[in-house]
Amino acid sequence: MANIKSQIKRNKQNEKRRLRNRFFRGAARKAVSKARVAIESGETPEAREAVVLAVKALDKAAEKGVIHKNNAARRKSRLMKRLAALSK
Repeated sequence: MANIKSQIKRNKQNEKRRLRNRFFRGAARKAVSKARVAIESGETPEAREAVVLAVKALDKAAEKGVIHKNNAARRKSRLMKRLAALSK
């Protein structure tokens, strides 16, 4: 346990941020996995809606700095690619 006042504060801040980051990262993961399941089920309208929600979650996580913007872009691109293949 820290004895220095500034380190105690830093530990509190780190814990708050960890929990906040965990929420946004988890939301993005759930949305992406739901989108993948929807795409694999083959139902285009549901898949499209799930992908839109996943993109939104990834953008929000990237905006908050939880994941890198290029990471979000890569994952969105892969989802869109799968969705386009389903539409054909």
